Amino acid sequence: MKHLPLAAALLALGAGGAGAHYGMIVPSDNMVSQEDGRSVALALSFSHPFEGRGMVLDRPEAFTVTHEGETVSLLEQLSQTTIMGAPGYEMSYPLDRPGTHVFAMTPAPYWEPEEDVFITHYTKTYVAAYGDDAGWDAELGLRTEIVPLSKPFALWAGNVFQGVVKLDGEPVPHAEVEVEYYDQQGDAQVPSDLMITQTIKADANGVFTYAAPRQGWWGFAALSTAPEPMQREGVDKDHELGAVIWVRFEAWGR
Repeated sequence: MKHLPLAAALLALGAGGAGAHYGMIVPSDNMVSQEDGRSVALALSFSHPFEGRGMVLDRPEAFTVTHEGETVSLLEQLSQTTIMGAPGYEMSYPLDRPGTHVFAMTPAPYWEPEEDVFITHYTKTYVAAYGDDAGWDAELGLRTEIVPLSKPFALWAGNVFQGVVKLDGEPVPHAEVEVEYYDQQGDAQVPSDLMITQTIKADANGVFTYAAPRQGWWGFAALSTAPEPMQREGVDKDHELGAVIWVRFEAWGR
């Protein structure tokens, strides 16, 4: 569908769009060297990344950083901003120590009337500081999460990324994983809107594999339904739990 200009493609897809919505944490860099400075800027949103269309992100219930096994809340340091035309949050985080810093967001449940469900996307991304990749496979113990089996940075476009989907600490056999590219430049082309969000399945051990064809940020969202429903106006509604991870792939020769 994106053989058309973006605006025309969005009209053709209808108001809802064809892409999936993702919790997003996008850092200014995921491999920070001494020459890059001693901080990283973080943008938090709830958006359609391929289409560049934001949705309202209410103040998260939690936003943390984990480094060397220690988790610290960053919630009070968030500032409101506009991301992809919708309310989101941002902050600058000082990187005082080398190693991997894992940023994680638990948003407030979002009511999606078109799907008749509540949605909570437990979202994270990994940032390596000063050439030290220790902690790249850190598991945070979120309600649901993708635990990386491939280093979630220092990947070339064309490399595979592997992860294991977990729910309540246990692997999810044959979990469905949605994959989408964050088209920050607005120049990505697809032959069909079916390719905006790609869908793969994990194996019997909850492990999935994906080779990214292009440099940039890619979001992986493993979707499960919570065993306990949420109520809306006195009626039980399904609660979609998304384990989301954002991974950047680099162009060869960068």
